[in-house]
Amino acid sequence: MKKAIFGFLLVGVSLFASVDYSTLSTQELLAMMGYVPTKNLQSFKQELNQRLNLMSTQEKKIYKKNLKKMQK
Repeated sequence: MKKAIFGFLLVGVSLFASVDYSTLSTQELLAMMGYVPTKNLQSFKQELNQRLNLMSTQEKKIYKKNLKKMQK
């Protein structure tokens, strides 16, 4: 189920040139790490950085794990 939602989300993101990542949940943003198109990467990173201090311990663990995906 999560993969299906992620797939639809990824396709939806790809269709729009300008994406408002502030409308997505933190969990959705964390799931998208490493899969964001280069043209949207700056705004995606900006939204993640704004939420970093508000993330739970578990979300921060996922964030740190997924950072490796973004650096590839």
